[in-house]
Amino acid sequence: MQGTITEIQRFSVHDGPGIRTTVFLKGCNLRCFWCHNPETHRPEPELQLQLERCIGCGACLAVCETGAHQMVDGERAFERELCVACGRCAQECYAEALTLVGRRVDVAEVMREVMADRPFYENSGGGVTLSGGEPLLQPAFCEALLGACRAEGIHTAIETAANVPWERISELLPLVDLVMLDVKVLDQAVHRQATGVGNERILANVERLGATDKPLIVRTPVIPGVNDEPETIAAIAQFAARLPRLVYYELLPFHPMAASKYDGLGRDYAARSLKRPTPESMEQLAEAARVHGITVRCGHS
Repeated sequence: MQGTITEIQRFSVHDGPGIRTTVFLKGCNLRCFWCHNPETHRPEPELQLQLERCIGCGACLAVCETGAHQMVDGERAFERELCVACGRCAQECYAEALTLVGRRVDVAEVMREVMADRPFYENSGGGVTLSGGEPLLQPAFCEALLGACRAEGIHTAIETAANVPWERISELLPLVDLVMLDVKVLDQAVHRQATGVGNERILANVERLGATDKPLIVRTPVIPGVNDEPETIAAIAQFAARLPRLVYYELLPFHPMAASKYDGLGRDYAARSLKRPTPESMEQLAEAARVHGITVRCGHS
């Protein structure tokens, strides 16, 4: 069983309890304009170019069979529409200006990295988290990987926006110890404008998850102009407070550090001018959420 991932992040402390290994799966069916992981949007591998690192050696031109790498009037050019993401240029790039983002892996390969850190999970109460992108867009791979972790007695968590059919979630629940849910905004029109999709299915799935025995963490990325008003966060907190197995509600401040990723992938970054919320404003939002009697944390993003 194989899946497409962008990376396996070891010693993670922000993706569930304890020290964790986070597997980032590629592919997402939301297009949040502020997303700080644009390399996970598309399901297939793709080439990332950090032009400021290029030393002009020409190694990429020599191995590119499609002509995607060119010299035009003495300037280096990259025709992305010609690129087939074979990765040969990235292998030859001495300066690491070129990176192939996304690779096919099998469960055994991932488990070798997971098992290397098993003592850290046992000592810290950690485990493995599947993230993305949207991991539930690769359900068969998730099932196989979660099953392998469960067979080894390793705690499992999944981060999801829940924008998939309910059956896809329910089939994996027996293999999951913790579900971490993104709830970005309740207003349907605002959600569609900000993410490209409506939130009817998302909210329905969150409520159905609330009726299960799985512990839940609800997370909201705080985005200026989208959901950074106390009343907006209070409404989400009120919704989350109805979930019987809610562990806590977490607010994640937007950060503008993804610009170079978008540039490297040849995409526009609509959140480039947004500012990171101040600690004072985050605490104000947290207080608005705590009114509803739930545990609230202000985390990283």
